[in-house]
Amino acid sequence: MSTEDSVVLLTGAASGIGAATARAFADAGWTVYATDIESGFPDDIRERCRCLELDVTDDAQIAAVVDHIGSEAGRLDCLVNNAGYGVAGPVEDVSSDEVREQFDVLVHGPHRLVQAVLPEMREHGGRIITVSSVLGHTASPGLGAYSAGKAAVESLTDALRIEIAGADELHVSLVEPAWVETGFADGALGRLSEEDRTPAYDRTYDGLEDGWVLTGGPLATTPEAVAASVLAAATDDPPKARYPVGAFATFVRWTHWLPARLQDPIHRGFGRASAFLGRWLG
Repeated sequence: MSTEDSVVLLTGAASGIGAATARAFADAGWTVYATDIESGFPDDIRERCRCLELDVTDDAQIAAVVDHIGSEAGRLDCLVNNAGYGVAGPVEDVSSDEVREQFDVLVHGPHRLVQAVLPEMREHGGRIITVSSVLGHTASPGLGAYSAGKAAVESLTDALRIEIAGADELHVSLVEPAWVETGFADGALGRLSEEDRTPAYDRTYDGLEDGWVLTGGPLATTPEAVAASVLAAATDDPPKARYPVGAFATFVRWTHWLPARLQDPIHRGFGRASAFLGRWLG
């Protein structure tokens, strides 16, 4: 896919993976519409991209942003669904309201945007790329709600890819990192309640707070590595359906083929062992 005069709409672009992706597209010569729920974009992104506020849970705001891009740029070649955040905690302790709000961003947000951009993309082709996670395939103790959201958006994206198969120059891809060096873990930890913790899950909380369940520790990759995969999904001819980011993400993605009697001890053991190492090394 040629990047000359190409236009991309990117959500969650003010920090982390989104900011790195905005820079990668700008470096490649794209016109980048960088959006986020708040307007606190880094200076270099403000200088190189066209920055807009966008809450992916707001239908009216999505329609306004897509209409604005159509009027100003005349086309939209790529949508990158990246906006998201993590709700951490054992399934029993996470409230239904927290799960519902997270699903509205992780699942309904991409769905709203797909519905908004596809009619225009159908006229000349385009790419729809969703930044998911290998946790959409392999859940982790303490991240059940987040894993469920990613599993849902994976299924939604797979269905869309199959439904538009054969449409001229319309392509759908998933980018699947494992852990990434961003503010994701800090945000998820900040939402963990100190109250109403079920004592039976003390080890799960240890894995979240002291271990590598949220951060990945030394196994985490960089936002730039994820951004490179997103750009590849936007430019490869043809693009792949899935782009696991890094060897460890590929390994984690395929562990879901193991029987539960083997998977479950691995996931339990990772949280406990990393909590021990985190305290020992820290």
